[in-house]
Amino acid sequence: MPVYLDIIWLLNFSLDAILLMLCGTILKRSFKWWRLCLGAFIGSLIVVFMFTPFAAIMLHPFVKILFSVCMVLVTFGYKRLRFFLENAFTFYFATFVVGGGLMGVHFLFEDQFLVFEGSVMSQTTSFGDPVSWLFVLVGFPVLAYFSKHRVEDLRMKKITFDQLVKVEIVMNKEVVALTGLIDSGNQLVDPLTKTPVLIITAESVKDILPNSVMEMSKDVQSFSHTQEIDVEWYAKVRFVPYRSVGHANQLLLAIKPDYVRIEYQNENLHIKKALIGISHTQLSVENQYQCIVHPKVMVTGEVSSAS
Repeated sequence: MPVYLDIIWLLNFSLDAILLMLCGTILKRSFKWWRLCLGAFIGSLIVVFMFTPFAAIMLHPFVKILFSVCMVLVTFGYKRLRFFLENAFTFYFATFVVGGGLMGVHFLFEDQFLVFEGSVMSQTTSFGDPVSWLFVLVGFPVLAYFSKHRVEDLRMKKITFDQLVKVEIVMNKEVVALTGLIDSGNQLVDPLTKTPVLIITAESVKDILPNSVMEMSKDVQSFSHTQEIDVEWYAKVRFVPYRSVGHANQLLLAIKPDYVRIEYQNENLHIKKALIGISHTQLSVENQYQCIVHPKVMVTGEVSSAS
């Protein structure tokens, strides 16, 4: 049965190139295309050697690792040990994720072997199964693209998670515990007192704030001095002007809390000068946080140990 070595080599060369490209994309590494092609060519030489007297040597794990090391070094170069190790481990990660995903999907939908009278028989030709080849040529880039975006999503979630803090807001001796996101883009302050404003969801304080305040917070623009507010909350209510995309000269209802406590990096920040803005829109799609923390309070609060 003839074996078309040139086609098999070209397929492996293309797959190695995609893996190296995925590795560079994940790590945000810059590379030259000729170096990437040279690295992929080195990796594809294993296929050529498999049809020579060196076939047994090529199957040894040490030789395979050596080839992959050469691929990474040729493509990305060597700056320091950590730089090289990050490249190498990410290359293996990309290989296992994409290759494993491809095999999993393939064996889920395809049956390439038959068991007949105790013997295992393959249903392939000299080219291999045409469906399998098409599956690899189409599925491999798709899985690589999918893996790239999943890694980016995980990286973004990690960045968000690193900025999440525990927040306790005390109003009229009632405590509201929630998760906050430190957002450098939140520069909202009371224009008169320059007091920083933390934004929280109305759902978080619906059981604490009286109905009169909650109703007012829904439509601050139509506020009238004739509206009645519970006496105990009257001195705590503030109206803070702000701008949002597509809108200008809006007002946000804010409450002066008794104090705010934030747990951050094993420390407690006790904040007395802050306002709490009430938002009737969800701050996080997945409800990861219910409060947007003003960065200024992270440097003005009194620090104490959280332990």
